[in-house]
Amino acid sequence: MKNLCILMLLLIPWIGFSQPLRIRKNQSGLFSMGVRTTISAFNDGSAKNPGMGVGGQFRLQASNRLNTEWFFDYITSPIDDVGTRVDYHIGWSVMYYILKNPAPKVRPYIIAGHCFDHSELKETRNPSNKMSRGSSAVQMGLGCHFNLSERLDISLTTQYMMHLGKDIHAHVHEDGELEFEKHKGSLLEGHVLFHVGINYKIVDLWGKQK
Repeated sequence: MKNLCILMLLLIPWIGFSQPLRIRKNQSGLFSMGVRTTISAFNDGSAKNPGMGVGGQFRLQASNRLNTEWFFDYITSPIDDVGTRVDYHIGWSVMYYILKNPAPKVRPYIIAGHCFDHSELKETRNPSNKMSRGSSAVQMGLGCHFNLSERLDISLTTQYMMHLGKDIHAHVHEDGELEFEKHKGSLLEGHVLFHVGINYKIVDLWGKQK
């Protein structure tokens, strides 16, 4: 919640200067940028250590019902009270709009994509006890834009991210010892991501060609 408040404060100037965007025949070519906050649930298979993060994205729309999103996220998660997990995500997604209306106030969509991710696990008391890995992941989910104006929207998205290749986990023993493990991922391993973002349409790149 703190991250979302910071994002809102940063975007107050954008909201104040949000002017109508002249779109000719369709929304293809719309280029937009934004920021977002993220909650990562079920890290290491646990619901008690959710992660919080911030990130940004830009979008380039291909047609009235198809959009692309390119993003970066930085997420930190506690490992009980003895360690920290940090995840970096950089990737892309395709958004398919369910409604034909290109400019409704509320616009739901299906989203799917791929990203490269890097994870680091570290013990707080003993920083030398750590583990990291780089891999890739796929994600899919549902989302919705709430259009505040023709240029500005707030977006809510829920996705399940499944890691490909090796994954790392933390285990806290009864005596407080923290142990890290690395093994192959599976269809049952991953985490749920909740994004809240604010996006601003900057320009219609193909406007003169429409």
